[in-house]
Amino acid sequence: MTGILGYASYLPRYRLQRTELGALLGTPPGKGARVVASFDEDSTTMAVAAGAAVLRSGGPSPASLYFATTSPAYFDKTNATAVHAGLGLPASILAADVAGSARSAVAAWRAAAASRGLAVFADVRVGRPGSADERGGGDGAAAFLFGDGADAIAEVLAERSSTLELLDRWRLPGSPAAEQWEERFGLEAYLPLAREVAQETLNEAGLAQADHVVVVSPNSGVVKQGPKAIAGAISTSTSPIGHAGAADLGIGLADALDRAEPGQSILVVSVADGCDAILLRATAALPRARQARPLRTELEPGIDVPYVTYLSWRGLLDREPPRRPEPERPAGPPSRRAGEWKFAFAGARCQACGFTHLPPQRVCKQCGHTDEIEPVGLATDRGTVATYTVDRLAFSPSPPLIDAVVDFDGGGRYTLEVADAVPDDLAVGTRVGLTFRKLFTAGNVHNYFWKARLVDEAVSPAREAAVTAGGRA
Repeated sequence: MTGILGYASYLPRYRLQRTELGALLGTPPGKGARVVASFDEDSTTMAVAAGAAVLRSGGPSPASLYFATTSPAYFDKTNATAVHAGLGLPASILAADVAGSARSAVAAWRAAAASRGLAVFADVRVGRPGSADERGGGDGAAAFLFGDGADAIAEVLAERSSTLELLDRWRLPGSPAAEQWEERFGLEAYLPLAREVAQETLNEAGLAQADHVVVVSPNSGVVKQGPKAIAGAISTSTSPIGHAGAADLGIGLADALDRAEPGQSILVVSVADGCDAILLRATAALPRARQARPLRTELEPGIDVPYVTYLSWRGLLDREPPRRPEPERPAGPPSRRAGEWKFAFAGARCQACGFTHLPPQRVCKQCGHTDEIEPVGLATDRGTVATYTVDRLAFSPSPPLIDAVVDFDGGGRYTLEVADAVPDDLAVGTRVGLTFRKLFTAGNVHNYFWKARLVDEAVSPAREAAVTAGGRA
């Protein structure tokens, strides 16, 4: 029987306080904070983060990769190929997009499960200022690796679907935010359908009820009333970050897997353009194979971002750009030639003396031997800051730009931009890892590469103060 071999969720570090939204816009303030992707993150970069976390946990290499999102970085180009490259997967592995709606996640799930593949869901949700989508949305990603049930941490017991054409939420191509009909209209159609599909799924598996029920939907009424309608579980939950588009299903399930015990069942009900239900049973392998950082723990820390800064990040506020020369558009041929370096952070190690070159070189700088090198991937390595600089003159959507010279534990030195940090975060000796990000976008082309990121998840007072001031420390 098909099962999940590994899973991981990814949440960005930035948070938009809902009380600030209420105070500025005169709308209901709500509670807590909205999870916000940074200016240099998009669905592709977050998909790489979630997928890499799954692959680091061990298990077989996936036979395929399916990427679901409602916010693709490109149209007319497969975004999953950049995710594939960022994960350093072999060329023989199929990578394909399943994009356009929240239900795309179910299609990616089933395709990956049928082919022992990797399903990755990621989204950056944008709502009009003052809208319920802005307050109730969230940015994030999740990934699931599928394989034989004998090695699974959760087995798929049953799946059911019911399709319904309903104009309750839609977004025209090119529009940054969605439109929706009155919430009650969708609720009246969806709630009976959710009850029916959930019960059919339980009946198929011969269960009277599930131990854990997760209900996700773009319709906030379904999110509020759905868990009550499917009663009898030990726990009922929704996506902990609010509606996350195609990532909704994965984030909600990851949260349930963080809490489920061996032998317990998990019923995931996704209500969008119909209803899809997935029933799983946790195995004895789950406790020792949970994701290293539970989703609820990842949700707690964060860096507050001012509302006007958030609007500028999303292109909803046209601020005066830095008076600096803008970068030139990245070209396709050099990106193709340096693909393994650019997307997988693969350097070269001299077989004669062991010196590691970043970027890769044919001639060893240490011993002078030519073409006696082997590729070495450092995307999962950690390193130490040897020195750093704060550049207030370089072009950046969120100045200042911080560059650090990093000495990697396994050998190699390289200068990298530092993500999610302010100057007072850094010191010589600071420990960092790598994160896949956008350096910039020029001429409608995204320039993806790797940045350094502090290993310590703690948020320093200096960082909070700098971001509150608009990132101009």
